[in-house]
Amino acid sequence: MSALATGLIVGLVIALIVLAVAAGGRWVRRRMLDPPGVKAAAQALRTAGLAAPPLRDGLTSRSAAQALPYLLALLETPGVALCGPDGAVLGAQGIGAHHAQELIDAVTAAIDADRRQLVSCVPCGRAPCQVSRAVIVPLIAAGRPTGALVVLSGSAVGPYLVRAADETARFITTQLELADLDGSRADLARAEVRALRAQISPHFIYNALTTIAAFVRSDPDRARELLLEFADFTRYSFRQAGEFTTLADEMGNIEKYLTLERARFGDRLHIRWRIAPEVLGVVVPFLSIQPLVENAVRHGLAGRPGGGTVAVTAEDAGPDCVISVEDDGIGMDPEDVGRSWESDPVGSHVGLVNVDDRLRAAFGEDYGLIVETAQNAGTKIIVRLPKFAPGVSVEY
Repeated sequence: MSALATGLIVGLVIALIVLAVAAGGRWVRRRMLDPPGVKAAAQALRTAGLAAPPLRDGLTSRSAAQALPYLLALLETPGVALCGPDGAVLGAQGIGAHHAQELIDAVTAAIDADRRQLVSCVPCGRAPCQVSRAVIVPLIAAGRPTGALVVLSGSAVGPYLVRAADETARFITTQLELADLDGSRADLARAEVRALRAQISPHFIYNALTTIAAFVRSDPDRARELLLEFADFTRYSFRQAGEFTTLADEMGNIEKYLTLERARFGDRLHIRWRIAPEVLGVVVPFLSIQPLVENAVRHGLAGRPGGGTVAVTAEDAGPDCVISVEDDGIGMDPEDVGRSWESDPVGSHVGLVNVDDRLRAAFGEDYGLIVETAQNAGTKIIVRLPKFAPGVSVEY
């Protein structure tokens, strides 16, 4: 199109707008608020959004049953079906849904060939079903076949329906790939927790059992109490629940840990608590605060014959919760902190790298650990957590 023609069109549009404004602006406002197609597009996006959550759980009979009503509404055809990688029908919806079972061989062929197929169906004669054709689109997620989308239709299969089937299959595949990614993240989180347990258990369990054994003869009642505390601590630390817990549960476990440590160190270890009740329900990564306290105990007492103090606080900070663990130990050069974490993440600072990584993975890069320290000035570790975060919940 020439520049002159473009200029004429733009001028005509401007003139129409000016005339509409002169007439009271009603036409302009109405067209701006509700232009053609916006309502239909919004409805389609909403329908697709409702189909996404079940598909994020993977392609199963259950997720197919939950997603298919929305896919049927999105495609507006007599029937829609989802099949597994072996061609078996996981679920079907619509007045022509019964035709899906006769297409298993065609579905398998489409998956094996990794190509969309347009096939014929045997008319069933059931009113009002008029299905006679089907579009089969393989679902390839992360480079492997995971199933197929079957779109049932009447005799007329136009390019619009074929493209709609392709785009819907692409949408489903994206959700299935996200499901795989979620699963990989969950596996990684569980592996990180197992690694953290392995770091804690040998050092702490040996010392705790040695302390309890020392009380068996001198103070049997005290030994019994400590043994119960030890049992509760290990039960929590090695539980098989999800990757998140509440701050109340995490603090309860820390209290048991400190009870055992105080039995070992006696008056050399002093504890200060300041926990705001309103943040006890905040969800935190499992075993994310206890390693900070263990680190403070080890470094708060290191090189101090007279002992030291560990202060644990949790405060309400608007949309966030701020937790800090502070000791009055020997501290360290701030420039050495990063190098120490990377070179000896297990020994020098128990589990801090692990905790920092899991906080950032769960809540974003703004929520890692903050370390304030200086030589002979102690160490303070600060954790800022959102009170609510999408996708973060406690599983029991």
